[in-house]
Amino acid sequence: MAAATTILHGVFVEVLRLGVLLSGASGIGKSELALELLNRGHRLVADDAPEFYRTGAGAVWGRCPEALRDFLEVRGLGVINIHSMFGPGAMAPEAELQLIVHLRSMGPDQLAAVDRLRPNRDSMTVLGAPVPRLTLPVAPGRNLAILVETAVRSHRLALAGRDMAAEFASRPRGGGEA
Repeated sequence: MAAATTILHGVFVEVLRLGVLLSGASGIGKSELALELLNRGHRLVADDAPEFYRTGAGAVWGRCPEALRDFLEVRGLGVINIHSMFGPGAMAPEAELQLIVHLRSMGPDQLAAVDRLRPNRDSMTVLGAPVPRLTLPVAPGRNLAILVETAVRSHRLALAGRDMAAEFASRPRGGGEA
């Protein structure tokens, strides 16, 4: 019996050895973000239609369908061969899906309403397994690559039991003494 698989729209990358699915509306900038992450030394697993499967241990892993392997489609540049441009080290054959970063376009008023202390976090069920999902506002001037790297680092700390917002909130406030 073949294992269940599913295709999710997005770009699947490995950032700091953690599998991250970049999701969002068509044209939001997922491929450009992936290209910037590649320039920063991270690896591409699959563009556009990564295939995910669940292991016997319950983890969800993703890989690239053979027809799409090595390629990334970027509006204005067309299809580029990542293996040829960046070398074989820029490609990961597969990765465990550990975080979904959902890109959402926001105007100034929407961006101003975003909670500044706590991330916009929920989860998405993939093949019966919950996967943490972070919604990241997309707006002019935001450096999405550094935000994704920071989200991965923050996610690692959360997995280790750290809650940055709680740590911040627990600090005493006040003007101090002169």
